[in-house]
Amino acid sequence: MYYIVDTGKTFEQAAVDLEAAVKRNEFGVLHIHDLGNTLRSKGMDFTEQCKVFEVCNPHQAVKVLNSDMSLNMALPCRISVYTEKGRTKIGMIKPVPMLAALSQDQVLVGVAQEVEAKTKKIIDESR
Repeated sequence: MYYIVDTGKTFEQAAVDLEAAVKRNEFGVLHIHDLGNTLRSKGMDFTEQCKVFEVCNPHQAVKVLNSDMSLNMALPCRISVYTEKGRTKIGMIKPVPMLAALSQDQVLVGVAQEVEAKTKKIIDESR
């Protein structure tokens, strides 16, 4: 269900490299949620780092939405850069099994397979 890779990069460098890989692979970054800083700003004791990148390929998104508008709740894709016990990781929930839980539409299965292959490539290029 997850695709997670370890990287020897710092958290900051992995985040910069992920953003560049997203753009190189014809996706866009819609927003970056800095969960670590948000939690700390609320007074929470949270020592790890975590940035969640909302990424989207508009050509793929429109295929999904034209087929089943309720799937808007599963968009955009999210790729996270985070630390866990001193190690930097990059990961996502795989689109294919997530979509399988939400729809049986065979056209959408193909879209999910294309998106999953591309987002795995983005993660691998960032590592």
